[in-house]
Amino acid sequence: MAERPVFMPRPNAAGQELVEALPVQFTWHPGMAPSQKMKNVSALHVAAAERGIRRVLEVSTKSSQPMGKRLSAFNLILTSKEHGELTVESAFQGSKVFAEGGPYRDLFGLSGREIRRDERLGSGLVAFQFEGPPWDLEPKTAFYDWLYIRALHAHGNLRERVLEHAGFTDIEFNPKKSLNCQARSCALYVALTQAGTLDAVLADRGLYLKTVSSNPGRVF
Repeated sequence: MAERPVFMPRPNAAGQELVEALPVQFTWHPGMAPSQKMKNVSALHVAAAERGIRRVLEVSTKSSQPMGKRLSAFNLILTSKEHGELTVESAFQGSKVFAEGGPYRDLFGLSGREIRRDERLGSGLVAFQFEGPPWDLEPKTAFYDWLYIRALHAHGNLRERVLEHAGFTDIEFNPKKSLNCQARSCALYVALTQAGTLDAVLADRGLYLKTVSSNPGRVF
């Protein structure tokens, strides 16, 4: 058995959580082949449905749906006045500031595989620098989520379809090993939209940080 989270928007939930990460257990199919990854996605979604969670979208390059693949941070395009068009993943990695250097803007034009091989992306992360003032490391996923929801909002065809879903998964995301998750970012986008605050927080970084700080979502 394996366990992965299903991220669900909860804009009006008790406790003011914007995103709930519900751990779901399912039968794991070992192997690196794409077919095995898809079996795992299917098994996770079946297990989620058995718990009453339907209309779930896999957000990753392993998704069986073209939309899910397009929403992967490795494919979703962010348009920046300063840096042009780049993927969310390259924007995130290229914005990292370490104690010994960075940000490394040359990463903006690289693929995800190329970025992962870059030895400069090590330990000692101290901030993020993309546009404007630096971003602190707290709240923990705030910068990544901000890049993602900003990119998604610019793609009208994708954002409308995202709003049709009640839950989001990323089969590659393991909360025991990683922090940021594109599926969680999708759930946050839906929650902010349903709460009627999306446009305001995208226009005001301070308001955005205040909002996600007071509505951190459940971490497990």
